[in-house]
Amino acid sequence: MIVDCAIYRAGRRTERAGEFTEALAKARASDDAFVWLGVLDPSEEEFGRVSEAFGLHPLAVEDALKAHQRPKLEVYDDSLFMVVKPVVYEPESDRVSLGEVMVFVGDGFVVTVRHGDGAPLAQVRHRLEHEPEMLAHGPTAVLYAVADAVVDHYLVVAAELQNDLEELETEVFSHDSSGSRDTAERIYTFKRQIVEFRRATGPLAAPVGRLAGGGPFGHGVPFVHDSSQPFFRDVGDHLLRVNESVESLDRLVSDILSAHLAQMGVRQNDDMRKISAWAAMAAVPTMIAGIYGMNFESMPELAWPGSYPVVVLVMIGIAVALHRQFKRRGWL
Repeated sequence: MIVDCAIYRAGRRTERAGEFTEALAKARASDDAFVWLGVLDPSEEEFGRVSEAFGLHPLAVEDALKAHQRPKLEVYDDSLFMVVKPVVYEPESDRVSLGEVMVFVGDGFVVTVRHGDGAPLAQVRHRLEHEPEMLAHGPTAVLYAVADAVVDHYLVVAAELQNDLEELETEVFSHDSSGSRDTAERIYTFKRQIVEFRRATGPLAAPVGRLAGGGPFGHGVPFVHDSSQPFFRDVGDHLLRVNESVESLDRLVSDILSAHLAQMGVRQNDDMRKISAWAAMAAVPTMIAGIYGMNFESMPELAWPGSYPVVVLVMIGIAVALHRQFKRRGWL
Protein backbone atom coordinates (compact mmCIF):
# COMPACT_ATOMS: atom_id res chain seq x y z
CA MET A 1 0.00 0.00 0.00
CA ILE A 2 1.28 3.47 -0.93
CA VAL A 3 1.22 5.46 2.30
CA ASP A 4 2.51 8.78 0.99
CA CYS A 5 4.35 10.17 -2.00
CA ALA A 6 5.39 13.80 -2.10
CA ILE A 7 7.88 16.15 -3.71
CA TYR A 8 10.07 18.18 -1.36
CA ARG A 9 11.86 21.29 -2.54
CA ALA A 10 14.36 23.19 -0.37
CA GLY A 11 13.24 21.12 2.61
CA ARG A 12 9.54 21.89 2.23
CA ARG A 13 6.72 19.75 0.97
CA THR A 14 5.39 21.24 -2.26
CA GLU A 15 2.90 18.75 -3.62
CA ARG A 16 1.62 15.21 -3.29
CA ALA A 17 2.89 13.18 -6.21
CA GLY A 18 0.59 10.90 -8.11
CA GLU A 19 2.45 9.32 -11.01
CA PHE A 20 5.93 8.20 -9.93
CA THR A 21 7.80 8.79 -13.19
CA GLU A 22 6.44 12.31 -13.59
CA ALA A 23 7.20 13.15 -9.95
CA LEU A 24 10.78 11.90 -10.29
CA ALA A 25 11.27 13.93 -13.46
CA LYS A 26 10.08 17.08 -11.67
CA ALA A 27 12.41 16.44 -8.75
CA ARG A 28 15.44 15.80 -10.95
CA ALA A 29 14.76 18.98 -12.88
CA SER A 30 15.66 20.94 -9.74
CA ASP A 31 18.87 20.69 -7.73
CA ASP A 32 17.12 21.11 -4.37
CA ALA A 33 14.16 18.74 -4.83
CA PHE A 34 13.51 15.04 -4.28
CA VAL A 35 10.64 12.56 -4.13
CA TRP A 36 9.86 10.67 -0.92
CA LEU A 37 7.69 7.60 -1.43
CA GLY A 38 6.45 5.57 1.58
CA VAL A 39 5.17 2.03 1.09
CA LEU A 40 3.62 -0.39 3.61
CA ASP A 41 3.74 -4.18 3.08
CA PRO A 42 3.77 -3.87 -0.73
CA SER A 43 2.48 -6.53 -3.09
CA GLU A 44 4.69 -7.77 -5.91
CA GLU A 45 2.58 -6.02 -8.54
CA GLU A 46 2.43 -2.76 -6.64
CA PHE A 47 6.14 -2.64 -5.93
CA GLY A 48 6.89 -3.63 -9.49
CA ARG A 49 5.54 -0.24 -10.61
CA VAL A 50 7.69 1.49 -7.99
CA SER A 51 10.77 -0.45 -9.08
CA GLU A 52 10.22 0.38 -12.73
CA ALA A 53 9.67 4.08 -12.06
CA PHE A 54 12.73 4.54 -9.83
CA GLY A 55 15.02 2.02 -11.47
CA LEU A 56 15.61 -0.09 -8.36
CA HIS A 57 17.95 -3.05 -8.52
CA PRO A 58 16.15 -6.44 -8.86
CA LEU A 59 18.04 -8.00 -5.94
CA ALA A 60 17.09 -5.14 -3.63
CA VAL A 61 13.49 -5.33 -4.85
CA GLU A 62 13.42 -9.05 -4.04
CA ASP A 63 14.72 -8.35 -0.52
CA ALA A 64 12.16 -5.59 -0.02
CA LEU A 65 9.30 -7.88 -1.02
CA LYS A 66 10.34 -10.97 0.95
CA ALA A 67 11.47 -9.07 4.06
CA HIS A 68 13.07 -11.01 6.95
CA GLN A 69 16.47 -9.56 6.06
CA ARG A 70 19.42 -8.87 8.31
CA PRO A 71 20.29 -5.20 8.84
CA LYS A 72 22.63 -4.32 5.97
CA LEU A 73 23.76 -1.71 3.49
CA GLU A 74 24.05 -2.48 -0.23
CA VAL A 75 25.35 -0.12 -2.91
CA TYR A 76 24.10 -0.58 -6.48
CA ASP A 77 24.78 1.42 -9.63
CA ASP A 78 21.66 3.59 -9.40
CA SER A 79 20.68 3.39 -5.74
CA LEU A 80 21.62 2.66 -2.17
CA PHE A 81 19.68 0.02 -0.21
CA MET A 82 19.63 -0.16 3.59
CA VAL A 83 17.73 -2.46 5.95
CA VAL A 84 17.05 -1.62 9.61
CA LYS A 85 14.90 -3.53 12.10
CA PRO A 86 12.79 -1.49 14.54
CA VAL A 87 12.11 -3.17 17.88
CA VAL A 88 9.01 -3.12 20.05
CA TYR A 89 9.07 -4.51 23.61
CA GLU A 90 5.87 -5.50 25.40
CA PRO A 91 6.57 -5.60 29.17
CA GLU A 92 3.26 -7.34 29.95
CA SER A 93 4.22 -10.41 27.91
CA ASP A 94 8.04 -9.97 28.05
CA ARG A 95 8.06 -10.18 24.27
CA VAL A 96 10.38 -8.46 21.80
CA SER A 97 8.96 -8.11 18.28
CA LEU A 98 10.92 -6.96 15.25
CA GLY A 99 9.66 -4.89 12.37
CA GLU A 100 11.54 -4.12 9.20
CA VAL A 101 12.27 -0.93 7.29
CA MET A 102 14.00 -0.77 3.90
CA VAL A 103 15.30 2.51 2.54
CA PHE A 104 16.18 3.06 -1.12
CA VAL A 105 18.21 6.21 -1.80
CA GLY A 106 19.04 7.40 -5.29
CA ASP A 107 19.33 10.43 -7.50
CA GLY A 108 16.43 12.67 -6.52
CA PHE A 109 14.42 10.10 -4.59
CA VAL A 110 14.07 8.09 -1.41
CA VAL A 111 11.74 5.10 -1.08
CA THR A 112 10.92 3.72 2.36
CA VAL A 113 9.32 0.30 2.70
CA ARG A 114 7.84 -0.83 6.00
CA HIS A 115 6.99 -4.36 7.11
CA GLY A 116 5.29 -5.09 10.42
CA ASP A 117 4.53 -2.84 13.35
CA GLY A 118 6.73 -0.52 15.31
CA ALA A 119 8.41 1.29 12.41
CA PRO A 120 8.67 5.01 13.19
CA LEU A 121 8.32 6.26 9.60
CA ALA A 122 5.21 8.36 10.16
CA GLN A 123 6.88 10.14 13.08
CA VAL A 124 10.08 10.59 11.07
CA ARG A 125 8.25 12.20 8.16
CA HIS A 126 6.26 14.43 10.50
CA ARG A 127 9.40 15.53 12.36
CA LEU A 128 11.38 16.24 9.21
CA GLU A 129 8.56 18.25 7.68
CA HIS A 130 8.83 20.52 10.73
CA GLU A 131 12.61 20.78 10.31
CA PRO A 132 13.05 22.07 6.73
CA GLU A 133 16.69 23.00 7.31
CA MET A 134 17.46 19.31 7.86
CA LEU A 135 15.14 18.04 5.14
CA ALA A 136 16.89 20.40 2.71
CA HIS A 137 19.80 17.92 2.68
CA GLY A 138 17.59 15.64 0.61
CA PRO A 139 17.40 11.82 0.74
CA THR A 140 20.47 11.68 2.98
CA ALA A 141 18.47 13.46 5.71
CA VAL A 142 15.70 10.86 5.44
CA LEU A 143 18.18 7.99 5.66
CA TYR A 144 19.80 9.55 8.73
CA ALA A 145 16.46 10.34 10.39
CA VAL A 146 15.20 6.76 9.94
CA ALA A 147 18.41 5.25 11.34
CA ASP A 148 18.48 7.74 14.19
CA ALA A 149 14.85 7.13 15.17
CA VAL A 150 15.28 3.34 15.12
CA VAL A 151 18.51 3.39 17.16
CA ASP A 152 17.14 5.90 19.67
CA HIS A 153 14.20 3.57 20.29
CA TYR A 154 16.71 0.76 20.84
CA LEU A 155 17.93 2.76 23.85
CA VAL A 156 14.38 2.93 25.21
CA VAL A 157 13.88 -0.82 24.76
CA ALA A 158 17.25 -1.56 26.39
CA ALA A 159 16.24 0.54 29.42
CA GLU A 160 12.90 -1.30 29.69
CA LEU A 161 14.67 -4.65 29.49
CA GLN A 162 17.09 -3.53 32.19
CA ASN A 163 14.21 -2.60 34.50
CA ASP A 164 12.46 -5.92 33.92
CA LEU A 165 15.69 -7.80 34.47
CA GLU A 166 16.17 -6.09 37.84
CA GLU A 167 12.64 -7.14 38.83
CA LEU A 168 13.38 -10.70 37.72
CA GLU A 169 16.65 -10.68 39.67
CA THR A 170 14.82 -9.53 42.81
CA GLU A 171 12.28 -12.29 42.36
CA VAL A 172 14.93 -14.96 41.90
CA PHE A 173 16.91 -14.00 45.00
CA SER A 174 13.94 -13.27 47.25
CA HIS A 175 12.99 -15.91 49.85
CA ASP A 176 9.34 -15.72 48.81
CA SER A 177 10.13 -17.09 45.34
CA SER A 178 11.92 -20.21 46.56
CA GLY A 179 8.97 -22.38 45.60
CA SER A 180 8.24 -20.82 42.22
CA ARG A 181 8.14 -23.43 39.48
CA ASP A 182 8.10 -21.12 36.47
CA THR A 183 11.06 -18.91 37.41
CA ALA A 184 13.53 -20.83 35.23
CA GLU A 185 11.07 -20.66 32.33
CA ARG A 186 10.71 -16.89 32.76
CA ILE A 187 14.49 -16.45 32.81
CA TYR A 188 14.91 -18.54 29.67
CA THR A 189 12.10 -16.66 27.90
CA PHE A 190 13.74 -13.38 28.86
CA LYS A 191 17.05 -14.58 27.45
CA ARG A 192 15.34 -15.49 24.18
CA GLN A 193 14.01 -11.94 23.91
CA ILE A 194 17.50 -10.53 24.42
CA VAL A 195 18.76 -12.79 21.62
CA GLU A 196 15.94 -11.49 19.42
CA PHE A 197 16.90 -7.91 20.30
CA ARG A 198 20.53 -8.63 19.39
CA ARG A 199 19.42 -9.80 15.94
CA ALA A 200 18.35 -6.22 15.25
CA THR A 201 21.18 -4.30 16.92
CA GLY A 202 24.30 -6.34 16.28
CA PRO A 203 24.38 -6.54 12.45
CA LEU A 204 23.48 -2.83 12.15
CA ALA A 205 26.89 -1.74 13.45
CA ALA A 206 28.69 -2.38 10.13
CA PRO A 207 26.22 -0.41 7.92
CA VAL A 208 26.18 2.55 10.29
CA GLY A 209 29.98 2.46 10.53
CA ARG A 210 30.20 2.52 6.75
CA LEU A 211 27.88 5.51 6.54
CA ALA A 212 29.97 7.23 9.20
CA GLY A 213 33.06 6.78 7.04
CA GLY A 214 34.84 4.31 9.27
CA GLY A 215 36.06 0.76 8.97
CA PRO A 216 37.69 -0.90 5.96
CA PHE A 217 35.29 0.72 3.50
CA GLY A 218 36.98 4.07 3.54
CA HIS A 219 35.25 7.41 3.25
CA GLY A 220 32.23 8.20 1.18
CA VAL A 221 29.14 6.19 0.25
CA PRO A 222 27.35 6.89 -3.04
CA PHE A 223 24.14 8.95 -2.78
CA VAL A 224 25.07 10.03 0.78
CA HIS A 225 26.64 13.43 1.44
CA ASP A 226 30.06 13.32 3.08
CA SER A 227 28.92 16.17 5.34
CA SER A 228 26.45 13.76 6.98
CA GLN A 229 29.20 11.54 8.38
CA PRO A 230 29.27 13.26 11.81
CA PHE A 231 25.53 12.63 12.14
CA PHE A 232 25.93 8.95 11.33
CA ARG A 233 28.82 8.79 13.80
CA ASP A 234 26.39 10.02 16.44
CA VAL A 235 24.00 7.21 15.47
CA GLY A 236 26.94 4.82 15.68
CA ASP A 237 27.77 6.01 19.21
CA HIS A 238 24.19 5.38 20.31
CA LEU A 239 24.22 1.97 18.66
CA LEU A 240 27.48 1.12 20.44
CA ARG A 241 25.81 1.94 23.77
CA VAL A 242 22.88 -0.29 22.84
CA ASN A 243 25.12 -3.22 21.87
CA GLU A 244 27.11 -2.88 25.08
CA SER A 245 23.85 -2.84 27.03
CA VAL A 246 22.61 -5.94 25.19
CA GLU A 247 25.86 -7.78 25.95
CA SER A 248 25.57 -6.80 29.61
CA LEU A 249 21.94 -7.95 29.76
CA ASP A 250 22.83 -11.26 28.16
CA ARG A 251 25.63 -11.91 30.66
CA LEU A 252 23.46 -10.90 33.62
CA VAL A 253 20.53 -13.09 32.63
CA SER A 254 22.90 -16.03 32.11
CA ASP A 255 24.36 -15.44 35.58
CA ILE A 256 20.87 -15.19 37.07
CA LEU A 257 19.87 -18.47 35.42
CA SER A 258 23.01 -20.17 36.76
CA ALA A 259 22.38 -18.76 40.24
CA HIS A 260 18.75 -19.90 40.13
CA LEU A 261 19.74 -23.44 39.12
CA ALA A 262 22.35 -23.48 41.89
CA GLN A 263 19.70 -22.36 44.38
CA MET A 264 17.41 -25.13 43.18
CA GLY A 265 20.20 -27.67 43.72
CA VAL A 266 20.88 -26.36 47.23
CA ARG A 267 17.18 -26.51 48.09
CA GLN A 268 16.94 -30.06 46.78
CA ASN A 269 19.95 -31.07 48.89
CA ASP A 270 18.33 -29.47 51.94
CA ASP A 271 15.10 -31.31 51.25
CA MET A 272 16.94 -34.61 50.82
CA ARG A 273 18.78 -34.09 54.13
CA LYS A 274 15.51 -33.42 55.91
CA ILE A 275 13.86 -36.46 54.36
CA SER A 276 16.87 -38.62 55.29
CA ALA A 277 16.86 -37.30 58.87
CA TRP A 278 13.17 -38.04 59.40
CA ALA A 279 13.59 -41.45 57.77
CA ALA A 280 16.47 -42.25 60.14
CA MET A 281 14.42 -41.23 63.18
CA ALA A 282 11.57 -43.44 62.01
CA ALA A 283 13.82 -46.37 61.13
CA VAL A 284 15.04 -47.17 64.66
CA PRO A 285 11.58 -47.45 66.29
CA THR A 286 10.39 -49.40 63.27
CA MET A 287 13.30 -51.82 63.63
CA ILE A 288 12.68 -52.40 67.35
CA ALA A 289 8.96 -52.79 66.79
CA GLY A 290 9.66 -55.20 63.97
CA ILE A 291 11.91 -57.35 66.12
CA TYR A 292 9.40 -57.61 68.97
CA GLY A 293 6.63 -58.27 66.52
CA MET A 294 8.15 -61.54 65.23
CA ASN A 295 6.27 -63.64 67.88
CA PHE A 296 9.19 -65.88 68.86
CA GLU A 297 8.80 -67.64 72.23
CA SER A 298 12.41 -67.40 73.41
CA MET A 299 12.93 -63.64 73.03
CA PRO A 300 14.45 -61.83 76.05
CA GLU A 301 12.24 -59.83 78.42
CA LEU A 302 8.98 -61.16 76.95
CA ALA A 303 7.81 -62.27 80.37
CA TRP A 304 8.88 -59.12 82.21
CA PRO A 305 5.90 -56.81 82.97
CA GLY A 306 7.92 -53.62 82.45
CA SER A 307 9.31 -54.55 79.03
CA TYR A 308 6.64 -52.70 77.05
CA PRO A 309 7.13 -49.24 78.62
CA VAL A 310 10.91 -49.71 78.59
CA VAL A 311 10.97 -50.50 74.87
CA VAL A 312 8.70 -47.54 74.15
CA LEU A 313 10.92 -45.24 76.19
CA VAL A 314 14.02 -46.56 74.40
CA MET A 315 12.46 -45.87 71.00
CA ILE A 316 11.46 -42.34 72.07
CA GLY A 317 14.91 -41.68 73.53
CA ILE A 318 16.71 -42.81 70.38
CA ALA A 319 14.40 -40.67 68.20
CA VAL A 320 14.96 -37.61 70.41
CA ALA A 321 18.73 -38.14 70.37
CA LEU A 322 18.75 -38.42 66.57
CA HIS A 323 16.58 -35.32 66.25
CA ARG A 324 18.98 -33.28 68.42
CA GLN A 325 21.96 -34.56 66.44
CA PHE A 326 20.40 -33.69 63.07
CA LYS A 327 19.28 -30.31 64.40
CA ARG A 328 22.79 -29.50 65.55
CA ARG A 329 24.18 -30.33 62.09
CA GLY A 330 21.57 -28.20 60.31
CA TRP A 331 19.71 -31.04 58.66
CA LEU A 332 16.43 -30.04 60.28
